[in-house]
Amino acid sequence: SISRVNREQPPIDASAGFRGDILGSAYSANPTWPSDPSFDDGGGLVQPANYLASTQNITNTNRVLINGSVEYNFTPEFSAKANLGLDNSNSENVSVLSADIINFQNIEGLGFGSFNNLERKNETLEVTGNFKKEFENSRIDVVAGYAYQSFRTLGFNSSGRGFGTTDLNEMSRDLVSTINDAQGTVSGSFQQFAYGTNRTGLIINRLFPNSLTEEIPFGFTRRVQTAVFDNFDNTDELQSFFGRVNYSIQDKYLFTGTFRADGSSRFGPDNRYGYFPSGAFAWQIGEEDFVGDNVSTLKLRLSAGITGSQDGLGFGNFVTRQRFRGLATNGNLEIQDSQIGLATVAFERTDLKWESTTNYNVGFDFGFNDDRLRGSIDVYRSETNDLLLQLPPAFPSISAFQFGNFDASVLNQGVEFAIGYDFIQSDDVNFSADFNIAYNSNEVQDFAGAINTGEINGPGLSGAFAQRLESGQSLFSYYMAIFEGFDSSGNPIYTDIDGNGIGDPDADKTFVGEDGLPDVTTGLSLNLSVRNWDFSTYFAGQFGFSVYNNTANALFNAGQLGTARNVTQNVVTSGENPGASTAVSTRFLESGDFIRLQNATIGYNVPLKGDGTFKSLRLSLTGQNLFLITDYSGIDPEVNVATATLGSGVPTRGVDWSAFPRPRTITFGLSASF
Repeated sequence: SISRVNREQPPIDASAGFRGDILGSAYSANPTWPSDPSFDDGGGLVQPANYLASTQNITNTNRVLINGSVEYNFTPEFSAKANLGLDNSNSENVSVLSADIINFQNIEGLGFGSFNNLERKNETLEVTGNFKKEFENSRIDVVAGYAYQSFRTLGFNSSGRGFGTTDLNEMSRDLVSTINDAQGTVSGSFQQFAYGTNRTGLIINRLFPNSLTEEIPFGFTRRVQTAVFDNFDNTDELQSFFGRVNYSIQDKYLFTGTFRADGSSRFGPDNRYGYFPSGAFAWQIGEEDFVGDNVSTLKLRLSAGITGSQDGLGFGNFVTRQRFRGLATNGNLEIQDSQIGLATVAFERTDLKWESTTNYNVGFDFGFNDDRLRGSIDVYRSETNDLLLQLPPAFPSISAFQFGNFDASVLNQGVEFAIGYDFIQSDDVNFSADFNIAYNSNEVQDFAGAINTGEINGPGLSGAFAQRLESGQSLFSYYMAIFEGFDSSGNPIYTDIDGNGIGDPDADKTFVGEDGLPDVTTGLSLNLSVRNWDFSTYFAGQFGFSVYNNTANALFNAGQLGTARNVTQNVVTSGENPGASTAVSTRFLESGDFIRLQNATIGYNVPLKGDGTFKSLRLSLTGQNLFLITDYSGIDPEVNVATATLGSGVPTRGVDWSAFPRPRTITFGLSASF
């Protein structure tokens, strides 16, 4: 398959910092401002209409997918199969901000743009052999194989500043032409180039040979006044040997055993391979003679196994590596000399190894009267060890963080239940319902330290966080001051945790018993058909989790009134002192419980007679995200904005920082066959 995707997007960025992106600026914009891109209130604030009109971000992606397989049956029992695959994608992104943008330091009056290219080449080879044999009262199915995958990522990141036009399309063309022409003048391999008003030529940084830096004359037209360029080319590889045996006796007793040996180039030679066995047993109780005819399904399932993961580790983090620092230019259109030079980007960690998860599961499936009543129960326990994270290294390392295996475990255990029933079964009318509910408990165990996570953004919130990773707590547990209200002067009151008589939002942080993971998830689907009409709907719910409203913390407080920003109505009536601090606290922590009508469809199969043009004709109307029931004051509690990790590599969950709204979609469908 061959595809081309052209995407234009507004300036939306979860890591936009204290100012926020276009949504944050729109939420806090004074409602009396006109929707005029040239309007400036003179207060130094971002003007959303100006922001939107002065930016353009376009990504074009070409992708080619090629898959092929060949299979040969050597005997009736033995066959072999080979699969080959290639996935090649190339994305080009050009983003520009014109000189007309207001109140953006080092961009207003100059213009800024970035031109980035990302190419991914994924190659796959898989060879398997399959042996099947039936005996008098049993059956065996054996699969053994080898798989190889290569993941190459290459491309460049570049930017320019100081444009001679404010036309966004012309800016894009000028930047792309300048970068491409500059590349053409550089011979040999290199990592970076740059130029600025403080240089008389093009600066070239070469990692090889001998980390050479040089300056060559300009041999191209500079359509932007300063530019920087940095390229990359990384390849990761996976190699796997695997086998599986299925053995059944009388179609009642089912045994399965699997084994995988996975090797990854992301680990050093000592721990390159991980070994992951699993086994399962199932008993088809419903096939036994002592079970009555009204029992259509009765099955007991037992399983245990180990799975491995290398996600999040990235390229070459087990060995010491150096690259030139990321070059940058300033508002004077100069190259920042302090950025020129080598930087260590990874440190030797020969002990890095696969993250592993041990799973245990007991399940029971049931069904009665040809599965008119059906369901299942599963009880599970999952323990993850050797988590791959960026961790603080031992003193006196010069690096703040390095990759390592997290010396602890994360335990997940719970129960899942599903049940369904066909209430009506007839020629003209059918109605059925299926319901599922799951409970999960999560806990970090045996970790000696603590890592602050869940970065919070906004004015006055630099370096703030809302979560902490610590033993005895759930992942994404909220760690903050407890807000008790405002005193008579409108200043916030916080619970005194350390017992010194003063409630301090920094000194009195504590775990507040809430986290960003739902304890309970549910789903309900309903299906109804009446003659040629049919209706289906699905409800989803999550309960027992909290959302930190970073948007309210940063933008909706009394302090914003003094800068003529918009706030929500509750801020006006809260009694808060406009000069009070807005530290991270339970004031902005809310229950995220919700029920959502995920989708609903109504359809009509048009009755057709005779030998007409159509063999079938169906009309349908589908809605998604039709309504939401929740007490959360933000737009949507089902949110996960990747604000930042404070350098730890621990992801963020449950933080709402001007998240992009989930759309409500209505689709009309017409399906016909001839």
